[in-house]
Amino acid sequence: MSKPDATFFDKVYTVVKQIPYGKVTTYGAIARAIGSPQSSRMVGWAMNASHTLADVPAHRVVNRNGMLTGKHHFEGTNLMQQLLESEGIEVVDNKIVNFEAHLWLPNIK
Repeated sequence: MSKPDATFFDKVYTVVKQIPYGKVTTYGAIARAIGSPQSSRMVGWAMNASHTLADVPAHRVVNRNGMLTGKHHFEGTNLMQQLLESEGIEVVDNKIVNFEAHLWLPNIK
């Protein structure tokens, strides 16, 4: 499988930058928002590549069940959880508590 182009990543980052403080969204919601609903995995690749970009709040992107599936790509053991908790989002066993209340859905194309 070929690597997605930078334009795809840029579209993902544009959506991620819009996630409000104290909210999260999912890989699938981002994929749908950029008009590529079958590309959740590629959104994950974009998020993995974003950790050097200070203006991309990658910690606010979780899986469809509210699980912190990307946490292993953050420095330190619990950095993703710590960042979410600093925004008032409770995490227990790597899952967001009351996920629906924290879920933000981007505008879909």
